[in-house]
Amino acid sequence: MHIIDSHFHWRPISMLEWACKAKGYPRAERDGKGGYIWMIREGYSVNVRRNHPAWAPLDVMLAHMDGLGHQVDVVCTIGPLSVYFSELEPEAGRDAAMLWNEEMARAQRQYPGRFWGTAAVPLKDTRIAIEVLDHAITKLGLHGANLPGSVGTDPRIDAERLWPFYKRAEQLGIPLFLHPTDAVFADILEGYNDTLHFSLGRVIEVSVGASRLILSGLMDHCPDLKIMLSHTGGALPYQSGRMDKNTKAANLPRPVSEYMKRMCTDTVSPHSMGMQFAIDYYGVDNVMYGSDYPCWEPAETLRLLAELSLSDVDKEKLYRGNVRRIFNLPDVSPAAARAERAPAMV
Repeated sequence: MHIIDSHFHWRPISMLEWACKAKGYPRAERDGKGGYIWMIREGYSVNVRRNHPAWAPLDVMLAHMDGLGHQVDVVCTIGPLSVYFSELEPEAGRDAAMLWNEEMARAQRQYPGRFWGTAAVPLKDTRIAIEVLDHAITKLGLHGANLPGSVGTDPRIDAERLWPFYKRAEQLGIPLFLHPTDAVFADILEGYNDTLHFSLGRVIEVSVGASRLILSGLMDHCPDLKIMLSHTGGALPYQSGRMDKNTKAANLPRPVSEYMKRMCTDTVSPHSMGMQFAIDYYGVDNVMYGSDYPCWEPAETLRLLAELSLSDVDKEKLYRGNVRRIFNLPDVSPAAARAERAPAMV
């Protein structure tokens, strides 16, 4: 079976090396053992092994996909690290985003038809955000942009100053991939070895971010804007009725659920019932196969999806057709792509 994974995380080591040159926070430091320490903010750091799956050489990660017994192509997204570019001062954020975007474009050239890149965008300065987005899509040929759940620790991704950025994304016809970053809600998610961050934190942040985009009126201002929600839409599909009931004071022209259903999502829910409900709620045309690799094992994703009663037509949409349409991926035949691929990246 030919699959395109809409939720795949690879991070080039060059990002860590670049962050090692920074002063203050956030930054990275070499740990003297071949790894790095990611200094997020004072008192909060994360050890990064050089061989950690997300930072592994891309050819190693793609080889893991090959071991699934299917042809699996990938759309590379940033995940929680997407907030990094908006935590820096505007010019530094621009430079870091440009580095990320160049690495994504290089990987696209090295793995044509197998790897598709999405852009980093720093959101602290709107003019720079638009400049970086334009360069990534129109010059580098990337296929979407990553939208963190917050601008640094500022949760207002719906701020009116950012509306021109969203309008430009709408004009370009590219999806914005909304992913939680753990930069907000730190107080209520503290403790338990970060298990709240990795479980409920993912659900809470994507739900709040998407709700802000809707309640602000942005979705009416940009009626054709493509928003992709990670993790089957967080809590939103399951609280749709409550959202309609309790958001009337926002004075939107339509119920919140109508705007929610204009968004699309992935299959990243370690629960077949959750996957099925996302398909039922958003419609099969708006759900894309996603594994969240290496944060989740693709074999388990495929096993749970196999428990669903999907027609062959719906399987084609879910596994390949929808992501190709939503991310505007060119139709490169598998044989031609394999023939064009360059030697493995390191």
